[in-house]
Amino acid sequence: MNLAEKVREIPDWPQPGVGFKDITPLLADPKALAYTVDQLSEWGREKKPDLVLGAEARGFILGAAIAKQIGCGFVPARRPGKLPPETISATYALEYGQNALELHPDMIPKGARVLIHDDVLATGGTVEAIAEQLIEKLEGIVVGCCFIIELGFLNGRDRLSKYDLKALIEY
Repeated sequence: MNLAEKVREIPDWPQPGVGFKDITPLLADPKALAYTVDQLSEWGREKKPDLVLGAEARGFILGAAIAKQIGCGFVPARRPGKLPPETISATYALEYGQNALELHPDMIPKGARVLIHDDVLATGGTVEAIAEQLIEKLEGIVVGCCFIIELGFLNGRDRLSKYDLKALIEY
């Protein structure tokens, strides 16, 4: 299946010069959605994770489905202020700004094997922050990182070279 045909590009959003990759058409197509979840789950199952961590917001959409298909738990990494205290936070730079994600520290037990899912691998900053400032800080083990899309021209794969990565579409 050619998943790239199901991704729409929105030019100059959220700011001029950025070509936003909109996965909404892919999610709306039941065959493309099932294929995407199946492909990422099949790859992730080999990593034997205890948990799938999904990054807000679009990492939630497939992260929970991947976890269910693998047979493990799901942990959301949320934007600041969305979870009641106590939380642990990771701050990172985007290609067009800065953001942070939080989670409850007791959701990543020491030694837990965690598969990170986000929709797009761009610069790698989001996943690097999740891996280092959340999972590894809590003594969890990052067993892999999976994405629907990789923006290869932003070299995020290089930044995350110590992790096993999977992306279904590359631009």
